[in-house]
Amino acid sequence: MVTPVRVVIAVCLVAPFVAMLWVSSYAKADPAFIGIPFFYWYQMLWVLISTVLTMIAYQLWQREQRARKAARGQRGARS
Repeated sequence: MVTPVRVVIAVCLVAPFVAMLWVSSYAKADPAFIGIPFFYWYQMLWVLISTVLTMIAYQLWQREQRARKAARGQRGARS
């Protein structure tokens, strides 16, 4: 079942792959950051961004699973 939360989870998990596979967007030396060419610091920045996005996706998934269990529990109690 596709829900808005699952769409957000998918975007969080797919975004780093798209950013890293679109090499022409970052295959350059400028702008350098503290002497590090753009090509390298962009990739390292995405390591941090990917971590944050994965944490967000995990938290959203956990919240959705708890809500689904609670909804099942309430339906079972009504029967």
